[in-house]
Amino acid sequence: MARYKDGETVVAFSGKWISWTHTVVAYAAFVGAFIVGTWLHYYKIVQNEYYGYPQEWFPSVSATIGDRYPERSVFQLFIAITSGPRFALVCLWYVLTSRPNSVLPKFVLGTGLFRTITCGGWTYVTSTDDHLWHDIFMISYLVATLPWTLGCLALSPPDQRAIKYRKVLASLFFGTLVPLIYFFIQHKVHKVPGAYTIYAFFEWALILFDVGFDAVTALDFEGFEIVVKDIKGTSQGSKDNALAVDKVLEKEKGKPIGQVFGRGFSWDEALDSAADIYNGFVFWSMLTSLGLCVWYFPLWHMGISGYEVLVMTTVSPFLLENRALRRLVLRNQRTTYLLSLVGLLAYLIKSPVSRLFTVGFAVSMSCIAWVSTWYIGQSQPAVLEAKINAWSIGLILSSIAKFAFWTSNPIWPIVNQSNGGWNKLGFLLALVSIARATRRKNTSGGDPLPRRDSGSLVLAGLGIGGLVFGLHSLLSDSSTMILWVWEGYPVRGPLPVPHGAYTIFAMGAGLIIGLFYPDLARGWTFYGIGSIGAALLTVKSHWLGYYGALVLAAYLMSLTPVLISAAVRLGSPATFGLGFLFYNILVLAHVWVVAYAFVPGGFLLRERTDLVMAAMMVLIGAGVFSAIRLAASSGKASGKRKTAPPRKSRSYSLYIMAALQLLTASIAYMRFPSYNYQPYHEKEKLVTAGIWTVHFSLDNDMWSSERRMRDVIKELEIDVIGLLESDLQRIIMGNRDTTQFLAEDLGMYVDYGPGPNKHTWGSALLSKFPILNSTHHLLPSPVGELAPAIHATLDMYGEQVDVVVFHSGQEEDPEDRRLQTEYLSKLMGESPRPLILLSYLVTKPKEGNYNTYVSERSKMQDIDPSDWDRWCEYILYKGLKRIGYARVSRSTITDTEIQVGKFIVGQPEGSNNIVPENQIPEGQRFPALFKGEGVRGHRYHVFNEPSLSYALFEQSFSWTSSDALLTLRWVSNGSTEEEG
Repeated sequence: MARYKDGETVVAFSGKWISWTHTVVAYAAFVGAFIVGTWLHYYKIVQNEYYGYPQEWFPSVSATIGDRYPERSVFQLFIAITSGPRFALVCLWYVLTSRPNSVLPKFVLGTGLFRTITCGGWTYVTSTDDHLWHDIFMISYLVATLPWTLGCLALSPPDQRAIKYRKVLASLFFGTLVPLIYFFIQHKVHKVPGAYTIYAFFEWALILFDVGFDAVTALDFEGFEIVVKDIKGTSQGSKDNALAVDKVLEKEKGKPIGQVFGRGFSWDEALDSAADIYNGFVFWSMLTSLGLCVWYFPLWHMGISGYEVLVMTTVSPFLLENRALRRLVLRNQRTTYLLSLVGLLAYLIKSPVSRLFTVGFAVSMSCIAWVSTWYIGQSQPAVLEAKINAWSIGLILSSIAKFAFWTSNPIWPIVNQSNGGWNKLGFLLALVSIARATRRKNTSGGDPLPRRDSGSLVLAGLGIGGLVFGLHSLLSDSSTMILWVWEGYPVRGPLPVPHGAYTIFAMGAGLIIGLFYPDLARGWTFYGIGSIGAALLTVKSHWLGYYGALVLAAYLMSLTPVLISAAVRLGSPATFGLGFLFYNILVLAHVWVVAYAFVPGGFLLRERTDLVMAAMMVLIGAGVFSAIRLAASSGKASGKRKTAPPRKSRSYSLYIMAALQLLTASIAYMRFPSYNYQPYHEKEKLVTAGIWTVHFSLDNDMWSSERRMRDVIKELEIDVIGLLESDLQRIIMGNRDTTQFLAEDLGMYVDYGPGPNKHTWGSALLSKFPILNSTHHLLPSPVGELAPAIHATLDMYGEQVDVVVFHSGQEEDPEDRRLQTEYLSKLMGESPRPLILLSYLVTKPKEGNYNTYVSERSKMQDIDPSDWDRWCEYILYKGLKRIGYARVSRSTITDTEIQVGKFIVGQPEGSNNIVPENQIPEGQRFPALFKGEGVRGHRYHVFNEPSLSYALFEQSFSWTSSDALLTLRWVSNGSTEEEG
């Protein structure tokens, strides 16, 4: 285009037409597809996986613009036309808002271009073409909507109408997400008729608000002419036309928000912050793995093993009280950090003992490294705050990593390449992060400031101990507190997915409070609010208990910068040594509440999680008291002169934390369950049920075992399985939840069972069939460990069938087991529905309590009365036709075999006669994979038949014809024999 001279243009039109063209064509794409779709395929596009017309009568956006011809083509055509005005709109917005030394307009430009490209991605790559990439493009587009919207609001020129419309449309857009998600869950989880139609209205509303938000640019572009002649001078960023963000920063000048975001952006400093945060992530990964590695030994010793002493490796900061060692460490920060990385290489060590000692050494060096880092920064508030932020956000990143990897950390020493580990990548990133974070050498001499008389080392140490324990026990996994409030089906509270993202969001919000409002964080009012949150979490269930959990999460994170900085100012590393000592005491108490039957003095803390929670808050209160006194003393000493808070480093921490929150939302979306699970043999109405004691998902060689468990469960084609010793939501077990991985990978509904605050070793239920209702029971246990049970009602092929998963007490407590037998037999006998018991009974067949479990009172039958070689695991049943029973060896996954039974729903119980396998229809047989030597150490075993290693029972069908009851039995030639 030719240059224009003063007052001359070759082609001129108002910039608003860019916006109007974009708006009209974008709406035409959706409206056109809607009209064509409803005209040609109405009944098909309102149909979903559960309901069709008339329960569902309005199509969703995805169904309308999906794979059907010609509406898909109509949509894609208009979206292609929209792309030109879209790119022009984004670039014109940058021209309007850019100004020298301004980073935000460039960021918004990049976000707008990214949204445009990802829109094309989910438009032209449908879920049928490639479901994964379609979801990636869609999630990326939705995630980028937040910074695009907020960026446009911040950069809005001073047009009150435009700002008003943007605020209204942005509020409507994000406000619509709440009912959208609610009705989606009503449809997907609860299968409510008509819920998807309501969801569809909100989905269409999102489209209207999204396009409408960008249409507001028509008001801003009225001041532009193309070829570009700026009539109002808005793009020059003059004082009279200052951007909204400039006005905010000017207004907040001198306040924390203005000081944080009022300076330029530096990639160098941003990378420094990222490196520090990754180092914080490595610290939390090592600390959370220590208890997990220690737990392996008492688990196999069935009591205290002696290796528990390695939890005390965390008190290594006491060593820094030695002046010579302190100077050595502070002058060799890089070496100290590198030594701590041996924990990331521990996965290369096969011996569990050697691996544990390696991790213990790594944790001790990591504690020394971080405490020394904080003391280096005590004379530089900006450095100290940046390091504390990195340590805190490292915990958030650790929780996010576990959220993404089904509660397992990919750099733990119990994982490797074969079971989901990313150890090599994690180690490489750690090397790079340490190299960057320690590239500036400490030249200050290395000694901390002398201790201040106004503070108490003991009180500060108590606060650090309570804080670290709270962070570790409750926040190192996003699902821990959710499982505290879980009470079974129907769902009446949060779920690990997607609500784990709420926990992570609360953690981030709490840290921001601690950074910007430290006086609030250290105040007694906020302490009272945090205590109320802790009380609600401890005593309440469902949403109310979880609301308390979110409050507690925010409070604990807000205290992190306050208590750590206060402890550092006391000038003695012994503060942190004491802190970790008190932390270890709470960790042991945290174990004693459930392991009371195996540890000395266990009766003192039996089932007293409430006391542990109260002790944690008391310790934190001591730290708060110390911090308040220190702050008051510092104010008097400095003449109440306030020191300006650190500025630039804080902003990068917040940028990274915002990115992590968006990542969390994406993970929650990607992991959202499909709830469209199908049993393996639906045609035969067959149910394969199993029971397995999984030994806390640590195999015989101290490797995480969930993937090996997944493989054998899938290959055995198990539809319903009870898992015992499955509660892993404790520090000593890594705060894990194996059922999340198994349920999502195998496509099963899951009931985690009694939560970690119920003081059991755990029982869980996974089912291919919908769980209509489930109740958790804690059976009478006056002496020994608590006996958990799940009583669930499943929808099996349209018939309600009960399943009970149960773990009885120890052999050493006969009275406990007798009371539990009476309780459970009564419970089963009162059920009017068919029932399967998947259990751990601790009794010999046909002796003692067995005769109560299998009795007229319980109405239960043994799956194989002839199997005399049992003690622990049993499968009992009533009201179903049992057709098979197998015992499968455990390999090295655990110490207990798998027992599996096959049943047919809707048919009466048969006899106990065993028939050859060739008389059983092929679809009802056990997989041949496990015959003979089996696979990966799993094989059918125990039974004495040399040619048949598992039992299959005759199939009988009973009905009344006149006055005769006939029974048919399968025979080898496929015909039937009448018995009378």
